[in-house]
Amino acid sequence: MDNVLFSMNENGVATITLNQPKSINALTHDMLAAIREKLLAWEQDDMICIIILKGAGPKGFCAGGDIKALYQAREQHPDALQAAKQFFTVEYQTDKLVAQYSKPIIACLDGIVMGGGVGLSYGASHRIVTERTKWAMPEMNIGFFPDVGAAYFLNKAPGYIGRYLALTATILGAADVLYIKGADHFIPSDRLPELFSQIEATNWHHRNKEDALQGLLQSKAIYPETDGELAILQPTIDKHFSYYTIEEIVESLAADPSEFAVKTRATLLSKSPVSLKVTLEQLIRGEEKTLEACLQTDLLLARNFMRHNDFFEGVRSVLIDKDQNPQYEYKQLASVSKELVNEFFEKS
Repeated sequence: MDNVLFSMNENGVATITLNQPKSINALTHDMLAAIREKLLAWEQDDMICIIILKGAGPKGFCAGGDIKALYQAREQHPDALQAAKQFFTVEYQTDKLVAQYSKPIIACLDGIVMGGGVGLSYGASHRIVTERTKWAMPEMNIGFFPDVGAAYFLNKAPGYIGRYLALTATILGAADVLYIKGADHFIPSDRLPELFSQIEATNWHHRNKEDALQGLLQSKAIYPETDGELAILQPTIDKHFSYYTIEEIVESLAADPSEFAVKTRATLLSKSPVSLKVTLEQLIRGEEKTLEACLQTDLLLARNFMRHNDFFEGVRSVLIDKDQNPQYEYKQLASVSKELVNEFFEKS
């Protein structure tokens, strides 16, 4: 299929290229199903030793799942829940497969890597960021929640940084992605063609793949050219985001006159109150869960958000009409009860 390309060579190197550059390689159901099917086949193929995962075009690896398509499906078919369930099911199955894969997967996180793009690549064994990387879980901007196993991997970030990233949809550069353990190597983008040429030219049959691959990646890697901010901000983030309700987080930020606190509080209050409260609960519940358990919860949450008008209003305002002025049904934090939040975690 044209929107995802597969190739392999005699040296044991296979490549998956997301090929929708106009949409920054937004993932569709068919793309994810094809990737999963190919990965399953390659795992059983002794001729395949290493897999490269990358995106086509100059803008980035992957901007996320094609949420706009889900919105449009609902507009055309009032009961589009089944199609949405199929999309999220295959997406999460593919993410889990990458994370548990028995062969090395090199994910090239050059340019934009957001949402579903993070989910697809996070579990790869070798993740490369560059000076162009813009990494984020931006679901809060559309009245959704950080899915694709975010409750698992954001809780792996130092302190309470995972909560901060989930609730604010903050975009990270390479140094900060390395800091939260979202990547393994910083390699300047102009070194990537040579790196991949060397990988493809190396015969990976009958050799210690892990040591050889690690050595090759490290030979191209350097320290990020720009320092990150999260390490410096972590004490402040931990102070404000250690609370177990959104109201307490907002109140804590309001008592802090710093520029960071003022800006962060304003950012939180611009998001969907339902998304904020469900997401915080999701991260709290996911603290001790496995990736598989978090993905199971994500599927339940995704289905329930697809029944929720505020999600579609968020998508409309950001992706469809682009007026950036969502008119949410639940406008205040106080309007979102604990009972309403719990309903999102209950099977329906």
